[in-house]
Amino acid sequence: MIQDIDIFKAKILIVDDQAANVLLLQRMLQGAGYTFVASTQNSTEVYQLHKINKYDLILLDLQMPLLDGFEVMQGLKELETGGYLPVLVITAQPDEKLRALKAGAKDFVSKPFELAEVLARVHNMLEVRLLSVETKTLYEQVLEEKKITERLLLNVLPSSVVDRLKGRKDIMGDSFSQLIADSLPEVSVLFADVVGFTKFSEGISPEVLVNVLNDIFTRFDKIADHRGLEKIKTIGDCYMAVAGVPFALPNDAERAVDMAFDMLRALDQFNQQENYKLNIRIGISTGAAVAGVIGKRKFLYDIWGDVVNTASRMESQGVAGRIQITDSTRKNLGQSFQLEMRGSIDIKGMGHMDTWLLSVRD
Repeated sequence: MIQDIDIFKAKILIVDDQAANVLLLQRMLQGAGYTFVASTQNSTEVYQLHKINKYDLILLDLQMPLLDGFEVMQGLKELETGGYLPVLVITAQPDEKLRALKAGAKDFVSKPFELAEVLARVHNMLEVRLLSVETKTLYEQVLEEKKITERLLLNVLPSSVVDRLKGRKDIMGDSFSQLIADSLPEVSVLFADVVGFTKFSEGISPEVLVNVLNDIFTRFDKIADHRGLEKIKTIGDCYMAVAGVPFALPNDAERAVDMAFDMLRALDQFNQQENYKLNIRIGISTGAAVAGVIGKRKFLYDIWGDVVNTASRMESQGVAGRIQITDSTRKNLGQSFQLEMRGSIDIKGMGHMDTWLLSVRD
């Protein structure tokens, strides 16, 4: 990495109240190939100059009027939040060298100047300085990429599952074999489907179709976050969410029902704003399930069990604009819901089941 750093493009500032010293150092550095060499004979300007230009190296004379080199270094510490002072002190006093190093300087150049010493110390200090800056930049890039990765994971997986995956060394390879699976004694699964969406989509462009679904499902996502449900996935115009994963919370069934009512209201608002007449069916069932992450690529957090199939049937064989629930969900609701028994209906693949339609909450 060091060989890739262009040291000769480093920003250098010479600070000395003696014009002859400034001129001599400038000639030495420019003759060696350094292209950005600035100077000042006024020590009070150093702070502001460094604040603007962020020099990679400051050659600083210790003995100056107004502010001496030690006072200048103290002021520079306020700008260098990382604690590194890019200062190479200039002194003719041997006893000042140790004091300067204790004050934060990284090295020193002795007077009278010797060309070889000046160039060697400048080169060595710049090499360390620029490598440190490059390493810090790379580290910050890695941290930013890590944050982006985590945000993407949080968009598709529950936060608790992301925390479990982050410690897995095999997550990015084909050897990802340790399953993440949880047995859940009771969850409430919600399915919602836009009624007649296939026919609706025949008369609009793909762009409008996607925008409509995106708008509706974004509203549903906000409701899920508010009610504490986990969005599992969307399949076409079908939306699936679950209360009780990845861990149970109080009143999971009630929170699922509250979300269902919020979804109906959200779709009404969408229709009023966009001048559409869309409708949805919603089905909910409560029961045991298994949830976890499947696949080696494109991870998906999913849920399995009879409760999922039953909730899907509650939706597909439900009533447009209504919320249909199973008896298991009804038993988990409080007394503040109005229920209308739909009766025993033949649920495809499951036989006859008692189902209920929800009315407005008391």
